[in-house]
Amino acid sequence: MTQRGSALNFRDFVENSLATGDAVDIREPVSPTLEVGAITRRVYETRGPAPLFSNLTEGRAGCRILGAPAGLSGTGGGQYGRLAAHFGLDRETVPGQLLERLISAMHADPVPPRTVETGPCKENVLTGDDVDLERFPVPLLHQEDGGRYFGTYGFHVVRSPDGRWTSWSVSRTMLNGRNTLVGPAMPQQHLGMIHAMWREQGLPTPWAMVLGAPPAALAAAGMPLPAKVNEDGYVGALTGSPVEVVRTELHDLYVPANAEIVLEGYISPDESAPEGPMGEYHGYSFAGSKQQPVFHVEAVTHRDDPILPVCVAGLPPEENHTIWGTMISAASMDLLRSSGLPVDMAWCSYEAATCWIAVSIDIQRLARMRMGERELADAVADVLFGSHTGWLVPKVLLVANDIDVTDINQVVWALATRYHPGTGEYVYPDAPGIPMVPYLTPDEVRTGRGGKSVMSCLLPEQFQGTTRGITASFRHSYPDDLQERVMENWAAYGFPPGWPHDGLTGRPNG
Repeated sequence: MTQRGSALNFRDFVENSLATGDAVDIREPVSPTLEVGAITRRVYETRGPAPLFSNLTEGRAGCRILGAPAGLSGTGGGQYGRLAAHFGLDRETVPGQLLERLISAMHADPVPPRTVETGPCKENVLTGDDVDLERFPVPLLHQEDGGRYFGTYGFHVVRSPDGRWTSWSVSRTMLNGRNTLVGPAMPQQHLGMIHAMWREQGLPTPWAMVLGAPPAALAAAGMPLPAKVNEDGYVGALTGSPVEVVRTELHDLYVPANAEIVLEGYISPDESAPEGPMGEYHGYSFAGSKQQPVFHVEAVTHRDDPILPVCVAGLPPEENHTIWGTMISAASMDLLRSSGLPVDMAWCSYEAATCWIAVSIDIQRLARMRMGERELADAVADVLFGSHTGWLVPKVLLVANDIDVTDINQVVWALATRYHPGTGEYVYPDAPGIPMVPYLTPDEVRTGRGGKSVMSCLLPEQFQGTTRGITASFRHSYPDDLQERVMENWAAYGFPPGWPHDGLTGRPNG
């Protein structure tokens, strides 16, 4: 029997999104060559429903594409609805609730996957000469892209040679031919670490890629869990149910049984090919390609009428920010809280393209700890920049906990009014970091170090547990009874019913 629910079955996730109006089934003919990408980009930028392309002009009949699977939805309540559905949570779930759910699962006992004999991902099996990736509607997502990208919202499955560590990890793949893909496997990524283990033995890396995976599994694959931690057990802890997996056709690897599409083969130990350019998570596309490992596809299995999910990377927010950024936020928040630092929240602002993380400081605890600004900055840098999650985010913003760090308006206000130029920033040139950050120098890209900072948006008196100014806002500048009366009479005044996102109120929403 197939595992059900939006968190553990991508097909259910799509159908539930359609039923709630958070996806739209597009029956007009649409080309995977740029048109899918253009529509999806406009969806991100207008916060529209996820587009399900059901009538594609290229690829085999019946194949579909889902764009913006974790895009934001409108404004106000329910804007995180698609993201929340990845974890089986209500559409009205807010960021704080999301993070606490993710962190709780990190501290729960892993729930190992359940192996089943077969599943929907085996409804169609192609091997040998029947493998032809071009039968799928592989999209050209941006006009500047160096090729068509098959894997933009899927995960790789690899296992260490000793069999002790199975990694599910997110990294893109570009079509390289009828039965090959090409994509990055950076040494700092778990995919790259395991690939290096096999390469050191002169062997190809047995590999699979899962597309249209259970949404919770895709999110977990994008979470910076420590090395040698199996993501499949985390998915079980997160959802409260073991994820059902099935053995692949050729290698001793296991993949979610109800996945839409599974590719299987090996990563060459020495073969490479040009990959890119591509519109990137940081919002830019830079000319030129890079030599990256080649993935040979020896088998393909897929559901009937398979749905290929795509992320059209670029200006935020898109999935690199909503999924990856949220998972980074949870891992960072757990690290900082577990270290004993006076931190009560951490959030990768989607609008900052995972290039900064705003950290909320409990100023009462800070005062009791008698930490100065430099000491606090160094302590946060030591915890974050020495971790896998901190490797991904180059800038840290420290703000007092009167600021809701999930509200970009409040973060920008704090940055503009509380950061002191010249004295409020601490730079860590030796800290390791992801080489994809646009402002890095060639030397920093080559060495994998530098471009990291902690910026303090804490006012001097907040280190003593007080704040001089009172925020001039609806929340702080009027008596409670008047606030309630205004809210109760909002529609009677002639405004649209409901209470919109309330901006600079200092009111926590998570």
